[in-house]
Amino acid sequence: MSSPTIELYTDGACRGNPGPGGWAFILRHIRTGKEMEKSDGEPDTTNNRMELTAVIRGLEALKKPCWVELFTDSVYVGKGISEWMPKWKRNNWRRGKEAVKNVDLWRRLDELLQVHRVKFTWVAGHSGHPENERCDELAVAAAERYR
Repeated sequence: MSSPTIELYTDGACRGNPGPGGWAFILRHIRTGKEMEKSDGEPDTTNNRMELTAVIRGLEALKKPCWVELFTDSVYVGKGISEWMPKWKRNNWRRGKEAVKNVDLWRRLDELLQVHRVKFTWVAGHSGHPENERCDELAVAAAERYR
């Protein structure tokens, strides 16, 4: 595959950190333009967990292996995928002597990255990017439901 077939937009939100949190994603099939939006949350979580959960739930929604371009405003998710995860895996999911934070979610994301070919693209949050703004709106609304 030479170019992405799916666009995945994600965002997470937390009302307090930790606190009630929400995640959201938009999946778009590039050729057909068909879209799917989903969001939910948790009563006691962190922003980083919600950012990761949004990506995981988006990739889990795909029914077959895909070439995905992931758009996120989370530097944590982007650097985790592109820089940190290979080192963590070599070190048995440890950073020095400590376990990687949110290792349950990073392991699940790693499993999904073995199924899908994912290209990470960072977008500036709250910069007017339509899909990022929509994901933010959905994630905040989901977090508010758990307040």
